[in-house]
Order: sequence, then structure tokens, then C-alpha cells
Amino acid sequence: MSHVFHRQCNQKLPAAVKGDGVYLIDQSGKRYLDASGGAAVSCLGHSHAGVREALHQQIDALAYAHSGFFTTETAEALGEKLTSLAPGDLNYAYFVSGGSEAVEAALKLARQYFVEKGEPQRQRFIARRQSYHGNTLGALAVGGNEWRRAQFAPLLIDVAHIAPCYAYRDQREDETSFEYGQRVANELEQQLLDEGPDTVIAFIAEPVVGATAGVLPAVDGYFKRIREICDKYGVLLILDEVMCGMGRTGTLFAHEYDGITADIVTIAKGLGAGYQPIGAMLTTEEIYQAVSSGTGFFQHGHTYMAHATAMAGSLAVLNAFENEQLVARVGTEGELLQASLKERLIDHPFVGEVRGRGFFQGIEFVADRATKAPLPAKTQFHARLKRTAMESGLMCYPMAGTIDGQAGHHVLLAPPFILSRFERDELVDKLVASINHVSEEVYKEFLACAKTA
Repeated sequence: MSHVFHRQCNQKLPAAVKGDGVYLIDQSGKRYLDASGGAAVSCLGHSHAGVREALHQQIDALAYAHSGFFTTETAEALGEKLTSLAPGDLNYAYFVSGGSEAVEAALKLARQYFVEKGEPQRQRFIARRQSYHGNTLGALAVGGNEWRRAQFAPLLIDVAHIAPCYAYRDQREDETSFEYGQRVANELEQQLLDEGPDTVIAFIAEPVVGATAGVLPAVDGYFKRIREICDKYGVLLILDEVMCGMGRTGTLFAHEYDGITADIVTIAKGLGAGYQPIGAMLTTEEIYQAVSSGTGFFQHGHTYMAHATAMAGSLAVLNAFENEQLVARVGTEGELLQASLKERLIDHPFVGEVRGRGFFQGIEFVADRATKAPLPAKTQFHARLKRTAMESGLMCYPMAGTIDGQAGHHVLLAPPFILSRFERDELVDKLVASINHVSEEVYKEFLACAKTA
């Protein structure tokens, strides 16, 4: 009997006992290819020698010192390196223990920025439907994952949500992808006008939407228009790169692809590659100076922020990115992964779209390719796919509620950056076999229902 309060109380999980490159090994010796990086976390696999060595050295010297009393050499070095690599003037890094904490810090800093500036009437945030920003209450409020929000809705601040950039489902036949992107981006301007622009603090979005909608990159021009609107009305742009950032899409920061700059960026997951819990909020010189020259105190904080051991691990992760040229590799190898998936699934009756960037790929499943009608929720396609893939020794990240929180199914792939071409073939083979197996089961159920109807 387990005394651990697991996510799913009645599910019996295998025990992971060892990591070996892109594989996890359970207590029976079975190997699982980690095709999702857990939740897009393990970008260096599970046994990177350089990161492990850096952690050992830091623990031997100093494991932890509270940030209210000390800074550490590792925190200063990580802050310098990370901000030097960031686009725009994201010159300051605030280190926390994960993605939700990073988003909470971003929301609070954005609010305090306007208070420091003498604009306390700015109290509102605008976000997007079918987004995800974390599970703490502030992050959950700005998120648009209805399934996660539902039971906690009475506890959440009121946030306006506009449409996502979801070309596969929402682009009209009479418009180009650029025209579509401009149309949905302009919803932000209309929402600002409806709210009163001087009441809005920030717009928050994922540059590439992650698990909630199955890896949605924005169309070209969308985020440039978003940036223009934010600038026009003096609203901050917060980009949540907790899942899609840190090299995952082929550039260190995901929004580099879109050719824009942000006021605040949140990162986590790949920043520590799973070797230690860590997240960070990066902010511009202007926002930092507003606080520094004002009260001089950011009214926020956590016990384990800027944890020395986590700092050392993350610094080693960034060094590995550079020394092993992994971010550029993600771009080229990601294209090959997507091409292989498209080739193998091009005629699959339940596959609507394969999409993504780099080693951040999603497959959306449908009941009818022509109409894009989703599979019935009762098929539990996502749960069956996860179970079948695990049985074959493959970890992937299937989800339901792709379209609106209830309808739709997809699977997310986010393998480690060190994935070899042999391992890529194993990933594709096992995933396609698992999809085919579940699809055959579901198709038989469709036929049985038709016969009894």
C-alpha cells in the first residue's frame, strides 16, 4: 500500500529506478523511451554526465543558502548567462522552483510595475482560450484550460480570454494564413477597447501552445501584430515559455522565431532538464528599474528561490546546449521527426494534423479527416494511447479536450535533444503501432454501435 498521494489515486504506477540517456528503466528492468521528456522537461535525457558532475560539486560546496541573506556564485553566473542569451533587453532573471511559480511572479511583477508607475487602476489581464499557464490560482486564472479550471472557478480572478491562433480549425477558406493571424490577433485590440485599455495590465500567451491544445505554433505575423497592439495601448506582453522554451522549438527562446521581444518571459522545464526543480522569470530593464528606483522591493518571494544546487544544474544545462550545439540540432532533427511522422501517418483515417516546431510536435486525432469532426469523448482515445504506448516501452503525452476543453484528442511529443536517429526510428515505430492498435479498437467499437443502432 502506497502512502504517497499520487495524481491519480487508484492508478498503479511502475517505479522508475534508473535513467540511461533517453530511456527510463523501471523496477523490473523494462526500458521506456522518453518521447515526451516527461512533460517536455528532460531535454538532456536522464544521465547527462556534465550536469550530474556540476550538481555533485555544488552539493559538496554549498547546497542551499536563503536568498534573503545571501546570493551565490552560481545564481549570479546563471543570471548573467541567461540574460546574455535572451532576446531584447530581458536583463534581469528572478529564479523560482517551477513554471507555475514563474507565472505567478510574472503576474505580480506586472501589477507592481504599474503601481510603482502611478497607474494602480490597471488591474486586469487578458489571455487566450485553450492555453495553459500553471496550476496555482493566479496562473490557473489566466490559463484557458477549462477542464483544469472548472472546479476552482469560484476562487479565480476574473480574466478575459480571446481566441487562440488555431489555424487548423479556425482559418476560413477565404483567407490566407496571414489574414487569419491578423484577424484573431485583432481580437486583442477589441477586447482592450471593451475593457478600457488603461485598466489592463498585460496580455499573456504561449508562443507555441503546449499540452492543452496539442502544440499550436502561431501563423506568421500573428505575434508581431500582438506586439503592436500591446505597444499601442501601453499593455505589457508576457510570454509563457515554460514548456515551449529553452531550445525546445529550435531556438533558445521560442519567441525568437516570431521576431518579437517581450516585456516578461517565463521559463522552466528545459532550463533544469529535470535534474533539479527550477523556473525563472525574465524581465526588461525598464520594469526592473521601475521597482528598483521606486520602492526598491519586489513584494514576492519563495523559500527555495535561487536555490544554489538548482542554479548549478541549470548553468550546466545551458553549457551543454552550447558545447554540444544542441539547440541547432533540435531544429534540423525536429524537421526530420515531423517528416517521418507525416509520412507514416499521411493516410491514417484518425489523424487530422501533424504540427509543431523542433522537438515539440503534436498530432491531432479526428473521427473524420474531411470534416475534422473530433473522436467522441467516450472513446478515451488519449488514455488508451498512453496505456498502449507504455506497454510497448514508449512514454508519450496524450490529452483530451484539444478543441474546447471537452472535445478532441491529441498526443504531444517532446523528446530529449540528444535523441539519435536510431532512437527516432524507434519512437516513430512504437508510436505509430500504438496509434494503429488503439484506432483498430475504436473502429471496431464504431462498427458494433452501427450494427446495434
